[in-house]
Amino acid sequence: MKFEPQQYKIADERMKPFIDAEEIWDFINNANTEKKEVRKIIAKAINKERLNLAEVASLVQTTDKELIEEIKQGAIDLKKKVYGNRIVLFAPLYVGNLCANNCEYCGFKASNKEAKRVTLSDKQLIENVEALEDNGHKRLILVYGEHKKYSPEAIADNVRTVYKVKKGNGEIRRVNINAAPLDIEGFRTIKDAGIGTYQVFQETYNPEAYKVYHTSGKKSDFVNRLTSLDRAQEAELDDVGIGALFGLYDWRYEVLGLVRHANHLEACYNVGPHTISFPRIQESLDSKVTDEYIVSDDDFTKLVAILRLAVPYTGLILTARETQEIRKEVLQFGCSQIDAGTKIEMGAYADDAKEEEKEKQKLDSEQFLIGDERSLADVIDELVETDYIPSFCTACYRKGRTGEHFMEFSVPGFIKKFCTPNAILTLSEYIEDYARPETKQAAWDLIERNLSEVEPKLRGIVEERIEKVKQGERDLYF
Repeated sequence: MKFEPQQYKIADERMKPFIDAEEIWDFINNANTEKKEVRKIIAKAINKERLNLAEVASLVQTTDKELIEEIKQGAIDLKKKVYGNRIVLFAPLYVGNLCANNCEYCGFKASNKEAKRVTLSDKQLIENVEALEDNGHKRLILVYGEHKKYSPEAIADNVRTVYKVKKGNGEIRRVNINAAPLDIEGFRTIKDAGIGTYQVFQETYNPEAYKVYHTSGKKSDFVNRLTSLDRAQEAELDDVGIGALFGLYDWRYEVLGLVRHANHLEACYNVGPHTISFPRIQESLDSKVTDEYIVSDDDFTKLVAILRLAVPYTGLILTARETQEIRKEVLQFGCSQIDAGTKIEMGAYADDAKEEEKEKQKLDSEQFLIGDERSLADVIDELVETDYIPSFCTACYRKGRTGEHFMEFSVPGFIKKFCTPNAILTLSEYIEDYARPETKQAAWDLIERNLSEVEPKLRGIVEERIEKVKQGERDLYF
């Protein structure tokens, strides 16, 4: 598919379109890729200064292998400065796949008559949450198709139900949402239920490409989707996540589109997105997407590193669409959150808990193929082996360190002060409640090594709280 650029006026005003396709291409086509300039940009990013679009364009246009390795190393260094070596873990829980849209890349599109349509009942929702808690999960993202049945009130009810589910020491402490764009009142309804982050992915930031892929339904309105998170901000839901589906259009353009979106939110609301997601297109039922814009593994690892340099204080989410091998490689370049033990068929977590025979993914009941089907325990084992601290921390959300308050803490680098101790405490809980016997000692050794990185005046408090965890106390955080 080829697309002609179409100009959309840039607007600093809130809730108006801010993507100018010609401007983005001008930045890309006129990028300065001289070694001196690229190294200057990398140094600026490592100093935790936000990059402008011209600077991001220089990085995406860089083809020199030596410079690309320097970009990646810069991302590694920056991640350590801002986030340390922790990786936050979560699970997606698909609640319903009814959908009124027709998106050419999605197995759940309305015109797909082969898709099995399911919406979890309250009982099924509770059973699946219990199964996730049995494995040790503390953070979920509820995922919905875009359909009138999944109203703000219905989603809010689901959120409240999830928070009430307690099994043993298991509980869900943060519920995020991936669902349709809402009006301001709808976002307020969701916010009142106590959610964490609300995700709306633009899929592609090119208006002409967007038009080709989104043929009918409310999602076909490019501007409505583009400005949806402005409405969330107006509703004082200031914890939002953006994303692009890589493989729909030129990856270089999409990287600049994501950065432009982040800059827009920060300029208008004094806070950028809490997270950025960058899933790659995967096989789905009745997909009409060609391989014209497929993103190679080399370009994928490069674009993740560039995003880390461009937006130093934004969480980067790496999904189970990617294989174990790619996830292991890309983690070091700046990702701060991953899903684990992922199941994307409605009700699959509870079915697995009943020890039914495991079958290959079925595209008539799942949105796409996933690349990493490992259990949460397997993922944690690998993280511990590679010296990452698995974290289930929800402290910032519950302490009110979101939105502009999060920026106040994170921009000066203070967030790392809280993140490492909280990651250690949640890992301690996991070790005591869920870890395999062979995992426990390695995880305690990891904690011991990382305690030396905690500020001396906090270290004693953390050690005291670890002992309280061992004695049965839970949910201790800074």
